[in-house]
Amino acid sequence: MTTINVIDSHLHLFDLEQGEYYWLKPDKPPFWPDKHLIQKNFTEQELRLNKEFTLAGFVHIEAGFNNQQPWREISWLESHCQQPFRSIAGIDLTLENEAFAGVISKIKSYSSVVGVRDILDDNAVEYLSCQRVKNNLKHVADQQLIFEVQMPLTHEVSVNLLLDILKNTPNLQIIINHAGFPPTCYVSEHAQTKQHAQLNPQKIAWQHWQTSIEKLSLSEQCTIKCSGFEMINRQYQSSWQLAIINTCVEYFGINRVMLASNFPLCLLSQSYQEYWQSLIDNQSFTQDELNSLCYLNAKRIYQF
Repeated sequence: MTTINVIDSHLHLFDLEQGEYYWLKPDKPPFWPDKHLIQKNFTEQELRLNKEFTLAGFVHIEAGFNNQQPWREISWLESHCQQPFRSIAGIDLTLENEAFAGVISKIKSYSSVVGVRDILDDNAVEYLSCQRVKNNLKHVADQQLIFEVQMPLTHEVSVNLLLDILKNTPNLQIIINHAGFPPTCYVSEHAQTKQHAQLNPQKIAWQHWQTSIEKLSLSEQCTIKCSGFEMINRQYQSSWQLAIINTCVEYFGINRVMLASNFPLCLLSQSYQEYWQSLIDNQSFTQDELNSLCYLNAKRIYQF
């Protein structure tokens, strides 16, 4: 049996004694009924896979350790983690440009840092319309850092604003998180008629998402990660997951798509081992293609 190398390109580790993690507190949103399952410490020792897999490294995405001083999370990671890893630091895109540059300077002093993230979500239009944010994203690009984009791709206005920023900032490299949150219902190859799609708003949303994927894929500045399926539906179907991955590969190509776990949130649906096993079992990719999706692309894009 061939061993599959994995660089998990999207995960989070928690230390509730040292970090703040306001989003994990019971009285703070999101108000998930199962949030208690992840309200505990998670270390790299819990990233356990069987002998069919070799975890060759991971990319740690900011998790709200300290939103005012995001370098503290990086310091904690670099003092505790033993495996090869890269880190994406938290950042506030709305900071005054001078203050923003000061935070970037502190973040860049840590060797693991390759990029930053500010979760856009419902603020995407407001943020991406703001000149101060655009200036800050240009600074991110000038500092040769990646910007991780987390927002739904079903919203045409925010996607077009993002495309304008990419056009006007040609050295900005972005990575779409969680495949841009595709809707849970998709239009199959046998039912892609306008009439059929009109029967279900979710199918219309799927078509909007697919159009956004196509537009963004035309920019070589953009890559995409397939993960976070449990954030949309805890009991997601493998056919839906496969449709998302196949759509991303169809448009972005095999070399600009990464598979990732979103650990520990993936545990809200299944174990870490089960997650990776299901990804492999439900795919029809060749061994070389899986190697790109699970390992080589992350190694190149995140500069391991």
